[in-house]
Amino acid sequence: MKNELILILDFGGQYNQLIARRVRECNVYSEVVPYDISIEKIKEKNPKGIIFTGGPASVYGKDAPKCKKEIFELGIPILGICYGMQLMALTLGGNVLSANKREYGTTEVSIDNTSLLLQGFESTNGFLMSHTDYVETVPEGFRKISSTPSCPNAGMENPEKKLYGIQFHPEVNHSINGIQVIKNFLFNICHCTGDWIISSFAQESIQKLKEKIGNGKALCALSGGVDSSVSAILLSKAIGKNLTCIFVDHGLLRKNEGDEVEEIFRNQFDINLIRVNAKERFLEKLAGVTDPEKKRKIIGEEFIRVFEEEAKKLGSVDFLVQGTIYPDVIESGLGKSSVIKSHHNVGGLPDYVDFKEIVEPLRDLFKDEVRKTGLELGIPENLVYRQPFPGPGLAIRVIGDITDDKLTILKDADSIFREEIAKAGLHKSINQYFAVLTNLKSVGVMGDERTYDYTIALRAVETTDFMTGIWSKIPYDILEKVSSRIVNEVNHVNRVVYDITSKPPATIEWE
Repeated sequence: MKNELILILDFGGQYNQLIARRVRECNVYSEVVPYDISIEKIKEKNPKGIIFTGGPASVYGKDAPKCKKEIFELGIPILGICYGMQLMALTLGGNVLSANKREYGTTEVSIDNTSLLLQGFESTNGFLMSHTDYVETVPEGFRKISSTPSCPNAGMENPEKKLYGIQFHPEVNHSINGIQVIKNFLFNICHCTGDWIISSFAQESIQKLKEKIGNGKALCALSGGVDSSVSAILLSKAIGKNLTCIFVDHGLLRKNEGDEVEEIFRNQFDINLIRVNAKERFLEKLAGVTDPEKKRKIIGEEFIRVFEEEAKKLGSVDFLVQGTIYPDVIESGLGKSSVIKSHHNVGGLPDYVDFKEIVEPLRDLFKDEVRKTGLELGIPENLVYRQPFPGPGLAIRVIGDITDDKLTILKDADSIFREEIAKAGLHKSINQYFAVLTNLKSVGVMGDERTYDYTIALRAVETTDFMTGIWSKIPYDILEKVSSRIVNEVNHVNRVVYDITSKPPATIEWE
């Protein structure tokens, strides 16, 4: 049951869903809503608190997103983060200026720990800053609670009206113990009890799906990854045999993966499963395509067309189920947020889809929440903790045009990398690891002969939420063994490199 609610007003920043994740990490349910939500709707939802997110705009900009001023008179505690603080300050009579240079990165912030928002911190703490504008003067009735040499008002509060603002981002991993700020807001200021647990999500979802689909029939887009697998089990528990899972083997899966997926779902779960071998069809559509966004959209549309065709064979099918999760949604530009890249099951959908409705039961969950839900549903741990795999598959791990030969090279190299990581016992501590076939060829020497072959890039990232992540410090001897095996066992590869870029600035996938 969701007895407590924190509303998160989305002003367009890329960390917005991460704020929601952090709130739920404290066992308080959160919901992201547009910044211009009506006052009536807020009252109807009756939240315990409201958080204003950051955003890329300037509060003085012509099209700067603004909320209703009446929101500050509702008596509901509000926390403004970054842009959210600047908007609060400007709306209530403070002054916001543009700094001479942007303040970005983990910064030492001076703390007034007598504030309910900042209790538990020492006199200084490292928080991530990411802003150009700053609050020069706080509104009447507010006082300063934090600062940096470049930002005189890095935090402000009006305890009587339960209004708080911070210029830094406590929700990201770069901030030291930033979650404490979130907890202080939830429990010291909003007086939440933390009664939401992920098991309640599973129970509520099954009930909602029963009510929504009724006696209707549904198709589930099954890839064998944790997202689509949890979606399939949720639907199976809700509508039983009225669910048919369509597993499209587009030839872009990892080595032997198609057979493994089929075996798991036929032998371990009593679910209707249809495997569609569509490798040639997808490769034909992707022939000569090098742009990653075009690849995603082609694959997204072709997925839908395959499902439509299979649905017609089955008769009347009303619903298409997809394993879309929060990171997919935000990176595809939900609401006012900027688009990073389109996901094949979000931004890549064609305009026309021959189903009554698309159902995405995991749309509001982050990856770790999906895993917890999977365990709650009784899905085996080895499937729940399977390596994340993008919907477009190896199409976005082959840089440049895609051919069957290139896919074979990548599958073999990736298989070796994953095998050696598992042997070293690193498969649980590294959250995502894979190989990329670059479009780069270079000169090499093998057997006293000159070669001119491909470069394989290895990628390994440690993360909790997949919104941010750091590159994994794999021991050199393991990297050496992986490199040696790949160049000796995989044809047409003579060089292996390791990607040591974190997210941000890079994304986890290369394309």
